[in-house]
Amino acid sequence: MLAQSLMPYQHKQFMSEKREGGLAAPTRHPIDWKSAEFNDEGSLFNELERVYDICHGCRRCVSLCHAFPSLFDLVDESETLEVDGVKKEDYWTVVDHCYLCDLCYMTKCPYVPPHEWNIDFPHLMLRAKAHKFKQGKASLRDKILTSTDTVGSIAGIPVIAQAVNVANSITPIRKIMEKTIGIHADARLPDFHSRSLRKRYKSPDSTDIAVEATDKTKGKVAIFVTCYGNRNTPAVVEDLIAVLRQNRLAVSLVEQEKCCGMPKMELGDLESVEKLKNFNIPQLIKMVDAGWDIIAPIPSCVLMFKQELPLLFPDDADVQKVKQAFYDPFEYLMLRNKDNKLNTEFKHTLGRVAYHVPCHQRVQNIGLKTKEVLELVPETDVTVIERCSGHDGTYAVKTEYHEIAMKICRPVTNKIKDSALDHYISDCPMAGQQIDNGMDSVAMQAESPFSLLRLAYGI
Repeated sequence: MLAQSLMPYQHKQFMSEKREGGLAAPTRHPIDWKSAEFNDEGSLFNELERVYDICHGCRRCVSLCHAFPSLFDLVDESETLEVDGVKKEDYWTVVDHCYLCDLCYMTKCPYVPPHEWNIDFPHLMLRAKAHKFKQGKASLRDKILTSTDTVGSIAGIPVIAQAVNVANSITPIRKIMEKTIGIHADARLPDFHSRSLRKRYKSPDSTDIAVEATDKTKGKVAIFVTCYGNRNTPAVVEDLIAVLRQNRLAVSLVEQEKCCGMPKMELGDLESVEKLKNFNIPQLIKMVDAGWDIIAPIPSCVLMFKQELPLLFPDDADVQKVKQAFYDPFEYLMLRNKDNKLNTEFKHTLGRVAYHVPCHQRVQNIGLKTKEVLELVPETDVTVIERCSGHDGTYAVKTEYHEIAMKICRPVTNKIKDSALDHYISDCPMAGQQIDNGMDSVAMQAESPFSLLRLAYGI
């Protein structure tokens, strides 16, 4: 069998673990992205063939995204009906459809380490994307879309912000954008705010807060605002701050931030990820050393600091220290609730709520903390939708992928349309926009869970 005949990356390490640990919990291993083997094309294609062969024999992940159907179609249409009949150049079709949601690893694959087959499909796709980027095969469009700080700083200039937002809503202009730069005319694009969150808050005043620490929380929360929270959804971060203050938490903003690096990682530009890490980690360490816990309003950004950066930079002590101090906002609130430190004096009920759980929230393995917090509100019933929205930050806006992304999102929109709801929410504002885009004439729009919780508090 091909899976046994090809030597997998780090195979000996995993075989040792299997012998010593028996049936162990799934584990993630550091990504040695600067090594010669990681960057060797022959080694990469051997591993792609090995893993594709195992995936073809299993097919459990066919419903997750378009990467797996693409792989299985390639196999089924080949002369041999096996992976060895697929042209090597067609391997990239699978890579291009993977947006590193991590769900196959976390929810479906039975062959993840410490299993001897050592399948980490998302990080293999990352390896392939990094190789492709180094080969200079990333398009100008993709480089621009993932340069969130640059785009945001330009589009956030007052006159330009207004012009960009208007242009993004005009169909003829969007048709031109589709033909010239490959951004689909029907894709929802975020608004840009010239009055960013950082212009609204230099740092909220917390001097009136009597800090109450618990065993697992310090009661002092520093917000890594994120590029998206700062320029695209500042009102959502305002709602988060209001909720934290309502819970007698000292609140501050991390002094400065750049993009967390997730968009560049998804492009395979790992050197840019390192540059962003080198800027952000010192800012975060200042807050950690000063006794602050850290949260971020976007699940992908939380995941970047809790999982991806620690795996990419395992020897960076500060990265590991930040990992231990970083929390999802609702994870943090539930930790406070366990010690009776959560304010449960709600003034308004929320009724029936559909809660879309973003992929990068699910794979943090923290449970449904958003649901748990909202259901503390009296007369509130939360229905969970654990399906991908298909957005991925940039995937859904690209001309060649938009229709596929909308198809991936359809089970989510169908569930919402078929339910009698008062609200529907997603922790990810980009996923919320994607869902809105599939709702057609339905008047209701996605809301932030921070906004909904603020509504419940009546503040």
